[in-house]
Amino acid sequence: MIVLFPLFMMSQKASFYDFTVKSIDGTDFPLSNLKGKKVLVVNVASKCGLTPQYEELQALYTKYASRGFVVVGFPANNFKEQEPGTNAEIQAFCTLNYGVTFPMMAKISVKGEDMAPLYKWLTTQSENGKRDAEVAWNFQKFMIDEKGEWVDCIPPKLSPFSDEIVRWIEGE
Repeated sequence: MIVLFPLFMMSQKASFYDFTVKSIDGTDFPLSNLKGKKVLVVNVASKCGLTPQYEELQALYTKYASRGFVVVGFPANNFKEQEPGTNAEIQAFCTLNYGVTFPMMAKISVKGEDMAPLYKWLTTQSENGKRDAEVAWNFQKFMIDEKGEWVDCIPPKLSPFSDEIVRWIEGE
């Protein structure tokens, strides 16, 4: 049994719930707080052509929150420096311009050598157990099921109200 235990532990894939991130106000946010919910993880930016998706993300969250759905925004400055602000500036921008009430996390890196551990999990098959999914641009969406497992990756330009996302939330 002692010999098998390390092999068993190595074969288990990490779950979304194994990560703790920083919220936009700087407090720890264990993603295990979201157990039992469908989660849409989105890397966001304030100065991008896709920034108006904040409005759709908020509408999606408002419509489906009571059904166990949550959007989690991760500001990132990886693409043409389209998120240059501080966490406080980002939070003010999202609240004032789009009425964002879904959880926003602290600014992170979603690609490159300084990629956040959560995004390594989201983008690497050997870590998420599903597939590789490089972050192509701002507003790429990752779907995480109620068990903390990676479901799919939705391209940045696809609307938060796309058929793929809505069908997934509604369980169709």
